[in-house]
Amino acid sequence: MPKKIKRARDIEKVYSVKKFSEKLRRLADALEAGEQFRIQVAGKRVNVPKDAKISIEHERGEGEEEIEFQLKWEY
Repeated sequence: MPKKIKRARDIEKVYSVKKFSEKLRRLADALEAGEQFRIQVAGKRVNVPKDAKISIEHERGEGEEEIEFQLKWEY
């Protein structure tokens, strides 16, 4: 069966501290258990495989800074 073609997507969703903490806690639990992580972002479900590459990115420019916790994988 051929792989389903996925459309490009670039979404940034703002969460309350409580909701963000809950999502981070679930992510940490899945990582520690060596399990895949499932999350819904802006109405779309995303399955993050347990072997996703994990990185932290720091950006600075034009009066603001950003830290991104990134999970990357190929589909």
